[in-house]
Amino acid sequence: MNKYMEKLVMNVRKQLESWLNKKDQIENRELYQFLHSIVGTAKTIGLIEAGQMAESLLIQLNENDNHRWTNEELQAFLLPLISIFYYQESFSVEEVIERKGEDEGKKLILLVDDDTGLLMELKDQLESKGWIVFAVADPDRALQYYYDLHPDCVILDFQMKDQTGLEVLVELKKNLKQHFIPTIMLSRNDSKEARIKSYQLGADDFIPKPFDSDEFIVRVNRQLERKQAIDELILVDELTKVNNRKYLSQAYERLVSNLKRRNEPFCIAILDLDHFKQVNKNYGHVVGDIVLTSFAIFLRNRLRLNDTIIRYGGEEFIVLFPETKQREAKIVLERILKEFSELKFGEKEGKEPFSCTFSGGIHEVQAAEVDFKTNFNLVDGALLEAKTEGRRMVKIAPNTQEPVHQRVVHVGIVDDDPIIRTMLEDLISKSNITDGLLLDIHAFRDGMEFLESDWYLEEKEPYLIILDGMMPRMDGLEVLQKLRSLKYQERFTVMMLTSRKSDQDIARALSLGADDYITKPFKLLELETRLSHLIKRMK
Repeated sequence: MNKYMEKLVMNVRKQLESWLNKKDQIENRELYQFLHSIVGTAKTIGLIEAGQMAESLLIQLNENDNHRWTNEELQAFLLPLISIFYYQESFSVEEVIERKGEDEGKKLILLVDDDTGLLMELKDQLESKGWIVFAVADPDRALQYYYDLHPDCVILDFQMKDQTGLEVLVELKKNLKQHFIPTIMLSRNDSKEARIKSYQLGADDFIPKPFDSDEFIVRVNRQLERKQAIDELILVDELTKVNNRKYLSQAYERLVSNLKRRNEPFCIAILDLDHFKQVNKNYGHVVGDIVLTSFAIFLRNRLRLNDTIIRYGGEEFIVLFPETKQREAKIVLERILKEFSELKFGEKEGKEPFSCTFSGGIHEVQAAEVDFKTNFNLVDGALLEAKTEGRRMVKIAPNTQEPVHQRVVHVGIVDDDPIIRTMLEDLISKSNITDGLLLDIHAFRDGMEFLESDWYLEEKEPYLIILDGMMPRMDGLEVLQKLRSLKYQERFTVMMLTSRKSDQDIARALSLGADDYITKPFKLLELETRLSHLIKRMK
């Protein structure tokens, strides 16, 4: 990138950050002039894609319109331009984000290619870097995975038998809306037309086949890093580095969806630092900011990775606890309250040392009432009760509604090795991935025993079937084929257990519709992680 390109990128990103990190409304004329300036400069210095995108946005505006843009409206309107200006090759991601901690959780990649040999090779390469990869040979199944799993990156083959990668890309982009999920197109067709069409339809990178595996990994990693940069710019509180209130609605709606579909309970909590205005008054805003950031870090280090922390405003924080009962959430928050109250602040800044506490309210959301405002008022009432009774405590909002029924999941383990069967039964029954579920676990010595049992035909609830690829009498592939031939085959989620030497069997399993596979020998932790993702997407 030459110095002129870099200068424009710097200026645009500075303006975007200024707008997206403040609450003031933006004048329509100011936005119009911003886009007009990009159109006039970008194409001249070689940033063709940026210039074209700015031009397409500009024609949607009326220069003389007196509209004032809210932060949320501006974010949604400018997201295509944000994506482009956070994808410039030589621009440092570190200038936009500050890592929230070393353990950000594993990234999830959706890989779609009907070349099952290449699919397996790429899956192994990507997973060797610590990413979770779901490899899918069927485009229709890929769309289903996308909706259920919310991947961090999608990698598509340009040309497939029944449906092209471009068609899948169009479907994915229809549903991205305000969410940025990078997509990479793989193609044996390296023509100018193929590349242009891919970029026009929203691909973020185009990699011709065959390609160097090291370069492929670097390019995938770059997409994941840029996604994190954009997500944090838009959805992360600048001071505390936890999510800001713009993230609340989508996080809440996702938990509501899980509650409706899978009867997974969840809790919402509001935490308010006690007498925080006195901290700012007596010790200064610098010390006050230290208290806020310390509290955010304290929460992040003591809550689970899938718990969501949101700075709602000032000294008020919201915590969303997925798959959690209100009594469990209360125990956790009371422990955090006790530990946080023992911290001392002010000494490093030359002030009289002091400690801080917080008050909290908790409410377990019920399927009969999922309206956010209603539930927020309930938990806010519990917070007010805690404050009224002297602060430094956590209260549960009263709940008179009937508890939701437990979701039933039938688990079939089909393996001729009794040790494997016992190990898997123990893992599934004792793992926290099945907390809140009513499990019905059955083990079978081979495929024939499984099919003859008719157990898998008895219920309408979802089934998780773990199939060994190689078994006497009838192996896992034959069982898989029979399950996928049933009219209600979508009821079954299938995990294949395979040997590293059976590449042909793996390829056939993917073609027949296996939802995932893992090779023997495998680590229990890895298997548990993969089963967790499968269970979460089961309806």
